[in-house]
Amino acid sequence: MSQYYRPNGFNLMPEVTKNLLIINFLFFVGTFVLQSSFGIDLNNLLGLHYWSSSAFRPYQFITYMFLHGSLQHILFNMLALWMFGSAIENYWGPRRFLTYYLICGIGAAITHYGVFYFQAAELNSLFESFYAAPSEIKLQNLVNVAMTSGLDESQNIRLESFINAYNSTTALDVRAGINMAKGFLPELKDMILSKQLVVGASGGVFGLLLAFGMLFPNQYVYVYFALPIKAKYFVIIYGIIELFSGIANRSGDNVAHFAHLGGMLAGIILILIWRRRPSRFFDDYS
Repeated sequence: MSQYYRPNGFNLMPEVTKNLLIINFLFFVGTFVLQSSFGIDLNNLLGLHYWSSSAFRPYQFITYMFLHGSLQHILFNMLALWMFGSAIENYWGPRRFLTYYLICGIGAAITHYGVFYFQAAELNSLFESFYAAPSEIKLQNLVNVAMTSGLDESQNIRLESFINAYNSTTALDVRAGINMAKGFLPELKDMILSKQLVVGASGGVFGLLLAFGMLFPNQYVYVYFALPIKAKYFVIIYGIIELFSGIANRSGDNVAHFAHLGGMLAGIILILIWRRRPSRFFDDYS
């Protein structure tokens, strides 16, 4: 019995790929409509927050894949989804394709925040240092971190309210001011962590890129629609670029490089598992 689905002909827009494109664009339009008309921030509700943040919800591991921050973001991802997804869905069939896509997206999210867990060690040390030996300088450092983390309007108002109350209290009783700060710090930390937000289909898309390179290694991919390169080399080069970009941790690029790598890592693990242990769940397409 064949491991993979092989259609009689190539469907330019197979069903799952088509529906994923539609859902992504509907979410993209809905994000702006809800924000402008009702003040509902869909990215904040359905985007993936860090798991120790009060804004985190388990369903965000799925919903974050259908949200995008800009027109350029969604156009790039959807073009790649169509280019690579169509070929892979035609080859694998809809069930295996959708399963693979979603698992790669979840793997990307876990990898991104797994890396962030270690990056957050410095933040945790700042809080621990204040609790161990409170001082106004240490508190100011924490406030500065919060102010540069992209707080929203309500959070900025809350932070400003605390600063005013702290200054007034400390002017009369330093110890009372320190105790007030200790009570506020858990909320301050949650504010900072809540701004760690991931949206986009890039994790699943990079998983598709990996799969395309493994399934069709000698198929040519045209970089910028002009420069031909074999898929296997394209995947390797892109993976190396993402790895070095993630390690360099360039500030301001707003790209989750380790999420991309996580999508590729989840993809290669899943493909290797399927090659060793084909599942009967997919065999109705054989």
